[in-house]
Amino acid sequence: MNTFISKTENIKSLYQDEIVNSLKRIKEPDYRANQLINWIYKNYANSWDEMTNLPIALRKKLSEMFILYSSKLVKVQCSDDLTRKFLWQLEDGEFVENVLIPANPALYGEPDDRMTLCVSTQVGCAYKCKFCASGLLGFKRNLNAGEIVEQILAVERWAINEKLPELENKKRLINNIVFMGMGEPLANYENLIRAIKIINAQWGCNIGARKITISTCGLVPEIRQLATEKLQLRLAISLHAATNDVRSKLMPINKKYPLENLMEALRFYRMNKSGMITFEYILIEGVNDSSEQAAKLAKLAKPLRTKVNLIPCNKVEGLDFHSPSETVQKQFLNVLKRNGVTATLRKEKGANIDAACGQLRLKTESEIKHNTIKT
Repeated sequence: MNTFISKTENIKSLYQDEIVNSLKRIKEPDYRANQLINWIYKNYANSWDEMTNLPIALRKKLSEMFILYSSKLVKVQCSDDLTRKFLWQLEDGEFVENVLIPANPALYGEPDDRMTLCVSTQVGCAYKCKFCASGLLGFKRNLNAGEIVEQILAVERWAINEKLPELENKKRLINNIVFMGMGEPLANYENLIRAIKIINAQWGCNIGARKITISTCGLVPEIRQLATEKLQLRLAISLHAATNDVRSKLMPINKKYPLENLMEALRFYRMNKSGMITFEYILIEGVNDSSEQAAKLAKLAKPLRTKVNLIPCNKVEGLDFHSPSETVQKQFLNVLKRNGVTATLRKEKGANIDAACGQLRLKTESEIKHNTIKT
């Protein structure tokens, strides 16, 4: 799978020691690297000219060596629940999306200041899950590590410029990351792990590994590889069915890695990691919402001490799937709970702003094709 390679490198693809070594090669002292890193990750500098404690000659040299920002903001949409959707255009003209999601009130009603950013790892997706908008235009390319990290910094910079009230008395808005945006994260493994190490680093975005979740449709070899990484990440499995026949109809990847293989890989992961595993389960009317599926799902989840996150199907233009009634949703949830499984029924967020993965990109590319683009 291709990754876009620019004529110059995105500086946010580099580890701290790589930045230090790059500056050493042009005869700059180590402290310049620390100044540069602070401008990028603490001050969210948008241009080399903002870096006023760096000599002008050095800023010019850096602009020739590196890309500081490779994306531009095309659209922002905000829903009534303050979920925000961002569409970014990359250097090669492709589009990626983010969703910024405020937390629901905590269990006992006290405020919950968690602010989650849903991050993309690819342009499009090759796995063709039947309920997902990301794959409707096919797979284009992998994002490089800098393009992944940049999504977080760009949203932080946008929030500062907009003076969001959520930023009051805070140095940073985003404190939770989920790789559940466009693309299959584990299909872009090397760039993903490099980006996560930069996001996690104290000198970088400084977001704890336990606040980072990777979602996968079930790439078994990569799940096993992830189990050996020295990072205590959270893992989410896009399961969406509890039997092979139903899952294969929804998710073609199940034909290559059926549930038996997937569960074996998750047992291996559980043996090596203490972090939470979650089953993501989109409830689709008449497809996977029966009490029988719920009972079988409980049998998969309980031995792994896995939490189940039930998600009512989000309507996507071009896909003929619908959310079941609230009664059916609650019945499904109750079957899981009666069988001793920790489960939640997610309240739909951002439905009026095309918040499901790939929807805004899909709509925008259609508008471009028909010369009806709206900004």
